[in-house]
Amino acid sequence: MNQLQLAQAYWQLAAQLLPVIVCTGIGVYWGVRQKAYPAEFVSNLAISIATPSLVFYTLVSTQLDNATLSKVAVAALLLIVIMALIAAALLRLLQLPVLFLLPCATFPNAGNLGLPMSQLAFGDEGLVIAVALFAIFSFVQHTLAVSVLVWANRRDSSVQTVKRSFPYAVAFMGGAAVLLKAFAIAVPAPILNSAKLVGSLAVPMMLISLGYALSTIRQSSVGEGARLAGARLLTGWLSGLVLLRLLDLPDLVAEVLVQQVLMPVAVVNYIYTQRFTPLGNTAASAVLISTLFFALMAPLVLWWAHVGVHDLDQWMR
Repeated sequence: MNQLQLAQAYWQLAAQLLPVIVCTGIGVYWGVRQKAYPAEFVSNLAISIATPSLVFYTLVSTQLDNATLSKVAVAALLLIVIMALIAAALLRLLQLPVLFLLPCATFPNAGNLGLPMSQLAFGDEGLVIAVALFAIFSFVQHTLAVSVLVWANRRDSSVQTVKRSFPYAVAFMGGAAVLLKAFAIAVPAPILNSAKLVGSLAVPMMLISLGYALSTIRQSSVGEGARLAGARLLTGWLSGLVLLRLLDLPDLVAEVLVQQVLMPVAVVNYIYTQRFTPLGNTAASAVLISTLFFALMAPLVLWWAHVGVHDLDQWMR
């Protein structure tokens, strides 16, 4: 990738970030104007209805064949374990609550940032791999990771009703999608279109809630948020190095996976942290800081995706 291509890719990434900025800006405006905001209603709607629909649609509509999906799934699951272990160590080192913030430090924004980044760097073939990775990350993130938060805050009675209905809704929808995909059962168009429409609500609602939280954030949370953002980005870099060492993956698969783990804190992690823990402001700060840092470092990430991964792999071997 020459300098001209790098500059073009960077501006295309900026265009991809614009919807994120607009949705977040709406929430900031709402908070600055001190308008009433039904935060609990929005978060419940996003995580209990929109997110399960999004997971179902993503898994059912992916164009990957089952063999390729299985290979990416194995690598993705191993990567999640590696990231969780590294993230836990870093959070403890930074004196941050491990269980409350582990999902934030572990899971990258492999959706609304990771997918366009993969298409920019690797084209449609890389995008297909990124979609599969996103589907696996999403399934674990919306089930196991949320269960960790609910268990960590189990003494809070306000999470008990959520415990009964979530993350089981995501697990059910995801499991149904996997079975339909495995047995090549076609989903009727009305059901698929309904899941797509309802699922499309998830990300905008999460971003608007994030913007609202940023407008009301306490200054004391910024320092913790910066440390959490650093933990997420460092976790991504270290886990990429470990993955190259442990697995002998095809070049394109390795490049896409390593690129994805360098993404900033996922927005959905803020929603879950805010809903199930007392550290929502910390998570909101981490999303903002890590995303801004990533936007500045995007050219370096794009360069490493094309060149650095091979150099590091040769050096480590």
